[in-house]
Amino acid sequence: MPADPARARLIEVLVRTGDEDRAAFRDLYTLTSAKLFGVCLRICGERQAAEDVLHDVYLTVWKRAGAYEPSRASPITWLSTIARNRAIDWRRAQAVRHSTPIDEAPPVVDTAPLASEIVVADQEAHRLHHCLDTLEERQRGAIRTAFFDGVTYADLAEREHVPLGTMKSWVRRGLMKLRECLEQ
Repeated sequence: MPADPARARLIEVLVRTGDEDRAAFRDLYTLTSAKLFGVCLRICGERQAAEDVLHDVYLTVWKRAGAYEPSRASPITWLSTIARNRAIDWRRAQAVRHSTPIDEAPPVVDTAPLASEIVVADQEAHRLHHCLDTLEERQRGAIRTAFFDGVTYADLAEREHVPLGTMKSWVRRGLMKLRECLEQ
């Protein structure tokens, strides 16, 4: 027998409830309902929901009290576990019920380009590369490296061992020819 008289009393009424003793069940409710309601309320967050869940808890206790084993768990731990699980089940069920009907859902924005935009961009890229191929090799190389790789004119001039002004002239003349080609 446990040393704590309150625990001993709770074990006794729980075991008697397992024997379908209605008076013991009433005592069990009186002794534990405040604590179990607190568990339900903390998880559910709504008073009415916590009351409904607590009702389900005591229905479960009435059905399963015969399976309670005092040597395996304290009575309040056993009861609190049932309350906690029922309240969590209620929360999960609410998550499903609060889904928005498809008619009320906001439209989904598709940021992918349209097929026509892809075709136009592909054609423009093809034209650009065709026009680049018509340029003189050093102009083509300088423009590709500067604009596609992001290399500065100064770095390009250093790589090609030419003055900065010469590199700028190559790029400027190449861009002018490129514009002429693209405008045709």
